[in-house]
Amino acid sequence: MTLPRITSTANPRIQAAARLRDRRERESRGLTLVDGAREIGRAVAAGIDVVELFACLDQAVSVDALAVLDAARKRRIDLAEVSPTVLAKVAFGDRSDGLVALIRTPPADLAGLRLPANPLIVVAESVEKPGNLGAILRSADGAGADALIAADPRTDVFNPNAIRASLGTIFAVPIAVATTAATIGWLHKAGISIVVARVDGAVSYVDANLRGPLAIVLGSEADGLADAWAGPGIRAVSLPMLGIADSLNVSAAAAVLLYEARRQRDQS
Repeated sequence: MTLPRITSTANPRIQAAARLRDRRERESRGLTLVDGAREIGRAVAAGIDVVELFACLDQAVSVDALAVLDAARKRRIDLAEVSPTVLAKVAFGDRSDGLVALIRTPPADLAGLRLPANPLIVVAESVEKPGNLGAILRSADGAGADALIAADPRTDVFNPNAIRASLGTIFAVPIAVATTAATIGWLHKAGISIVVARVDGAVSYVDANLRGPLAIVLGSEADGLADAWAGPGIRAVSLPMLGIADSLNVSAAAAVLLYEARRQRDQS
């Protein structure tokens, strides 16, 4: 449904949408913002509940933007035309395709994950920066991972910046959020091997067996992994660091390990 044009940033709907910049507001309302035509298009394709679409029609002229507008009309999504100033009030960053969507955040619990017989999972523990989480999701999508579990996350998974950094792949990769303890218990119960990335890991990642049901676990750059990720049934691998830095960015480490796992699995 097409709604009246909004030209004032004081409009109550715009004010309510802008408050979703705050994590507590997102979590209490079960809503978040998606900025960008490609990202919104992927949300729509995944069947995400789009509550409202804000569109500056003078800017929404790309192929992706026009496709989103067409899909919104066909699916009778509430569409509000807005001025550039109003769009800037709810958009994130300086990139805009003239579209911002208000969506209902999908469920993200372990019980809801549906995995194939030989799953490849990435676990990101206590990742704080939404941009890193989004970049991990892009690598997970590219390497054909079957799920991402955010263990003890320090940012909400559907932070608008995580969505944007993922380029919308967040809507294609199954996601769960759980405590570290619950994640470890769930992986063991499901018979999924656990490989953790540690600076002092005794085995190089290229020498590790990354086939079979597998979870690759990465920790935050500041604190690394919790002590719970050590013990029977958990293997530690390392990535060689030949310069002065002692570790890679967590998203870069995820990409290296996921693609090595993909290489091994494709050869088996």
